[in-house]
Parts: sequence; structure tokens; C-alpha cells
Amino acid sequence: MAKAMVYIQSGGPTSVINSSLYGAIMEAKKHPEINAIYGSLNGIEGLLTDNIIDLGKEDPEQIELLKQTPGSILGTSRHKLPKDFHDPEYATILETCKKHNIGYVFVNGGNDSMDTCMKLSLLCKEKGLDIKVMGVPKTVDNDLAETDHSLGFPSAAKYVINTVKEIIIDAVCYKKGKVYIIEVMGRNAGWLTAAVDMLPEGIRPDLIYLPEQKFDMEDFLKRVHDLYEEKGNAIVAVSEGIEFERDMSKVKYDSFGHAQLGGAGADLANIVEEKFGYKIRAIELSLPQRAFSFLTSKVDSKEAQKCGELAVKKAVKGMTGKMIAIKRVSTAPYKVSYKAVNIKKIANVEQKVPAAWVKDQGHMTQEFRDYLFPLIQGELKVQMENGIIKSTVLKRVLVK
Repeated sequence: MAKAMVYIQSGGPTSVINSSLYGAIMEAKKHPEINAIYGSLNGIEGLLTDNIIDLGKEDPEQIELLKQTPGSILGTSRHKLPKDFHDPEYATILETCKKHNIGYVFVNGGNDSMDTCMKLSLLCKEKGLDIKVMGVPKTVDNDLAETDHSLGFPSAAKYVINTVKEIIIDAVCYKKGKVYIIEVMGRNAGWLTAAVDMLPEGIRPDLIYLPEQKFDMEDFLKRVHDLYEEKGNAIVAVSEGIEFERDMSKVKYDSFGHAQLGGAGADLANIVEEKFGYKIRAIELSLPQRAFSFLTSKVDSKEAQKCGELAVKKAVKGMTGKMIAIKRVSTAPYKVSYKAVNIKKIANVEQKVPAAWVKDQGHMTQEFRDYLFPLIQGELKVQMENGIIKSTVLKRVLVK
């Protein structure tokens, strides 16, 4: 008997999360086993509040625009499901699924979202329900385990690389300039910050600090001082997740227990200014890192679509409790394969930058550059209207 599918977007948005949704929608239309294509608004909360829209009633033109629309078009959430399957939340979710004859659930997100995916798959198994639950990888942090890279990371890295280059070109114009501290996203993993290593000498940061390394404040201050005195400026890229002594009393935490990071660059800038009296500029790249369609990697976009397609294909064949992972076959030429991995190996696990890929305080190894280079290749042909990038606008017809 044909059943409906529901797609969930969860966690931090990316430039290509909607490309995965596009892939899933287009693939689902090929299978008679799926008789309706739904979207859960604001992540798992849509199933908790019966806030489900019918994606089959959207205009084809708007569905096509998903490929160049950043952010989570369905809305997102960081809601953490309880450990106890007897919690009323689970009964509510199953009631929503039963009401709308949902037999396929797709969770598109990072390691916390895969926790949600895992719990839903285990719940359905325990209850003996014929509901297939599959995960689609996503996170600009690139910290998902069991996959060569996470969807969204290549595009975010491409943005970071090019934005930092432009900042540096501006910074070096002055004979006597400033100390620039550029803060990059990534939570507890330094993949995005490390991406600036792709820049050639002369238009790259002098220093790179990742959370995988122990931060030495005394050494940092000495390096900044020596650089400034030598060339009249110092340019530093720091990950938001680096740890040093600072006031964290006002930091907020999400439902998964993760600190809402940010401000490390500004705090370091204040320390440098107080110590040396140099002119300082702290720059936090912030949200555009994960939502900038002009610098979307074509490789990232294509792989995002493919993972959405494969999740649907596998679910229709009866697979559940797995995430579609990317496996690198070769780097030159770049070639990947795809594998469904048990979600238990991925949920709540962080993949860090290997220590062997850090050459020194300002450089990564060639192995890291070889890893990242193919991921940032290619550009999208972005549709414009009146000088503005066109983005998907959904009618959001609620499923009754």
C-alpha cells in the first residue's frame, strides 16, 4: 500500500540543504510507493504540532529554485527528543504519522539531527511500525562521522576562503594597519577555519587557530606582536570553538547541551588592544558563511541532491535507520561513491581535523589541501530578478 513521506530539516541551515530536499522530491515522484510528499515545518516540531505542508501542491518553478535557495526552506529546530520512548512526545509523533499515513521519514541534518533520526527509527522498530526512517547528512561544521565530508561544508568553505581573501586585500593596503582577527564558524571542529589555508601567500592569514589545538595565549600574543612590528599588520583566523580564559557566564546552551559559540575573536581583539595598544578590527563572518548562494560549490550542490535521491531510493526498498554517507574513491580525479551507514555510528559523534593535517600555526599540510580542493570546485548559474537572487517561495498548504 502506498504511503506518504515527510521531510524534516534540522539544525543549522546551509547553502545546499534545500538541494537535498529537491533531490528527495524529484526521486519520490518516480515511486508509486509514495503517494504524497510532505514537509514538516520547523524540524521535528512539525510532527509534534501536526504542522505539515503538502509539497506536492507547490509550483514546479519554486521547487526548481530550491537548488539556489540557502537556509532551511521548511524551517528548522534544535529540539531534542527525550530518551524515554514512553514520553508523550513520541505518542504525539506517531499519532501525526498515523493521521497522515506517513510511511517514510527523512531527517536532513548534522550529528544532533542524526540523534533524532536514530530515536525515530528505534521507536518505529520497537513499536513494530512500517515506517522507514533515513538520514541525509548536513553541516557546515564538517564534523559528521562516517562520511568523507558533510553537505554544506564545501560551500561554506568556499565562502570563507573568498571572503577572507577580500578582507586581506583591503587590510594590506595600509603602510601601518591593524591587527585583524577573523572569527569563523565550526563549533568544536576547525574544518572551516582551516579552509583559509587554500589561499596563496600574500593574501592569506598569518596565523590559524583551530579548536583541535591547545590555545597558548602567551605564544599567541608574542606572534601577533612580532608580526605587527615587522610588517605593520597581523591577520589571524580563529575558530569560534577555541578555548581560552574569558567570561563565559552569559553563554546560552541549546537543548543538546551545546554552547552557542561566538565572540572569541572579539575577546581576543580586546586582549591584544589592552596589551599592546594596537588598532584592532575583529570580524565575525557569522551567518553568511552558511547561507550565501553566490558562492555555492557545484560539487556540493550535486552531492546534496544525490544524497536526497538515494535516501528515498533506499527507504522505498525497505531500508531504515541509516544515513547516506559519502565515500571518496579518488581525489585526482575526484570521484565518490555513496553508502548507507548505521545511524548509531553517527549520532552525537564529532569528526575533528586530524592532528597530522596541521603543519604549523599558520599552515595546513598538502594532504588537507588535496582533501578540500575538489570540494570547492564549480559554480551555480544563479537566476536573478531585478538585481536580486531568486529564492523559493512556498505556498505552504497545510495537510489537514
